[in-house]
Amino acid sequence: MKSLDSHIETVLWTPDQITSRVSDLATEISADLSHLTDPPVLVGVATGAFLFLADLARHIRLPVAVDFIRAESYGSGTESNGCPKVSSDLKLDVNGRHVVLVEDIVDTGSTVSRLIEYLESKGASSVSVATFLDKPSRRKVQFELLGNGKFYRGFECPDHFVVGYGMDFAELYRNLPYVGVLKPEHYKCQSP
Repeated sequence: MKSLDSHIETVLWTPDQITSRVSDLATEISADLSHLTDPPVLVGVATGAFLFLADLARHIRLPVAVDFIRAESYGSGTESNGCPKVSSDLKLDVNGRHVVLVEDIVDTGSTVSRLIEYLESKGASSVSVATFLDKPSRRKVQFELLGNGKFYRGFECPDHFVVGYGMDFAELYRNLPYVGVLKPEHYKCQSP
């Protein structure tokens, strides 16, 4: 079996760059939310955001609650189907709480928009979005943050299919410690 590294065309962000940027985001979030009386709820969008959420939570210098939600819009393809569905709900009650929705990547905006609406329907008082990667060149849906929410972005991502640091293709490559561009021959044939 070949190393996963051999499937990567280009490394975009190294582990050191990722660690530094996540730490900076956590410092910003800590400062922005220090006025809250109740701990904010970090809601990770499973499964892609699990590493980013873990690292972000470890660096935030405030009490936080953590939960996950699952929204599916990719399946085993490389592009969103544009119709995300919540397939696994929250366990925590977010009514009256500030939620930080933690995403691996904001692409078309469909999933984030849908999840903000969903959290609003659950009574969240405000929603911020912390995304590891942002692909504004692919945005199709503009989303409105709820209440006094803020948009936190790790890196602006070029329009390539990327994997690593929690992001996958067909549930593989999540364990790469960096973010890289997957060679097209590994996703066009639908088999890594």
